[in-house]
Amino acid sequence: MVERSDRAPLLDWEEIPSAEKPGDAAPADRLSSPSNNRALPGCSAPGFGWSSGPGGPTPSRSISGSDGCSTPPMTSSNPAGTDGGLHPDTDEHLSDSGEREVSLEDRMVKWEEKDQIVSVFVVTFNTRSGNMLEWCLPKDMDLEGVEFKAIASGSHRVTTDFIYFRKGSYFGLACFANMAVESTVERGARMKSVGILSPSYTLLYRYMSFLEHQVRLQLQSPGHYSPLEAFYEDKRALLPPSGDGIVTACPANAWGAVINHSMHPEMKITHPAGCMSQFIRFFGEQIMVLWKLALLRRRILIFSPPPVGVVCYRVYCCCCLANISIPGVSAAVPEFRPFFYVNVADISALENELSYVACTTEKIFEEKKDLYDVYVDNQNVKTYRDGLKPLLRLSTADREKYRKLTEQRQMLLYSQEENGDCVSSEEDLFILFFLEQNNRIFQTLSEVAGSPDPTLTQESVRAMGLDPHGDRLFLLHLLEIYGYDTLLVSEQLCCS
Repeated sequence: MVERSDRAPLLDWEEIPSAEKPGDAAPADRLSSPSNNRALPGCSAPGFGWSSGPGGPTPSRSISGSDGCSTPPMTSSNPAGTDGGLHPDTDEHLSDSGEREVSLEDRMVKWEEKDQIVSVFVVTFNTRSGNMLEWCLPKDMDLEGVEFKAIASGSHRVTTDFIYFRKGSYFGLACFANMAVESTVERGARMKSVGILSPSYTLLYRYMSFLEHQVRLQLQSPGHYSPLEAFYEDKRALLPPSGDGIVTACPANAWGAVINHSMHPEMKITHPAGCMSQFIRFFGEQIMVLWKLALLRRRILIFSPPPVGVVCYRVYCCCCLANISIPGVSAAVPEFRPFFYVNVADISALENELSYVACTTEKIFEEKKDLYDVYVDNQNVKTYRDGLKPLLRLSTADREKYRKLTEQRQMLLYSQEENGDCVSSEEDLFILFFLEQNNRIFQTLSEVAGSPDPTLTQESVRAMGLDPHGDRLFLLHLLEIYGYDTLLVSEQLCCS
């Protein structure tokens, strides 16, 4: 059952659950704003969230303390479309009259909730031709290559899967299913995938259930596209008259002064045990190695056989390790871009990327050593760059940070069990842990750079939470990448 539109009645493409009659009021949690951080279990990156597509950032919300660190986001108690939010005409009237200034948060939530589906499509596997685009809307949409993203290499080994990916300037989500059939033409199996494209990945999760249902429908009744047509008509984005494919999600003056592009957009997910907690338990102490490489904006490629969905979540989690909420820190560094699933057709695009995180099911990528800086195979993190190899070793400070992270998680779990604490979440804890660590590093660097003696000493390095000896190479990389070239490094740090 797909989540209902916050502004429209139940439409042709939406199912009516058996326990809910059309006239009944929907549960409160189903009507809550998409900006509600706890609407679904899973990853919740506190701070600003925005569309990374061509329309530019679309902030969601943030609560920042005086120290520059973001605190856990508030949840909204007012459903979208009720009196708790301003309608567009009311917004304009109050702004013009000067009687009441509409808050930035109200404007951000309103724009975040806009549905921006630019395409919907069906991909099928043909035993003679391979992956094929079967159907799409709009008909003139450039979907070349999407058939190899929506059905990942090796998907014939799994029954169901979901895949996040990039297609040009858009993000996509596709749900795949594999059904056994008694057909010699189809060689005993029918495989299809139903997907959508949007300028942002932040709201794609809302349509996961709908896509899962539709791909089952396509397997059982091929060619039944009317629910997909109704869905597209309800959710399609409004492209500007220029026809340049840019979706305007939010006016520039609403976000330009407050957005820090080092904070990654929130990606709500449906993993039952949470995404970040699973990510850290999977990698263990190696998470500290990935944290450093992410902060250094390295090109990280994660290999895993299907299913792809959980690996797409690891891509997102890697991006969250590099969150920084201090304005202006990352103005000169490459954006740490999530590419999600990639295949051989993406090689030319990756060749031009300075910084990214992606995942693949194609082992041939390991041989393309010029495409990545770090290759992650299962829990094995490796690099062929001599300058990065020392960073794969854990420092004393790394182990101490991981110990503190584990302790904080245990305390949270105890609090939840003993005190019934349902507000705090593991996802918030993990993401805030790395956010605060990153802010701590750059706050210290800024203070040292602005002091009469801009020299990094053992004391200042420890103040960052780093090891003066074991993290020296990491620190030198950091200074170079983030442009702290006026800082001097004490000779005390030269001996490791």
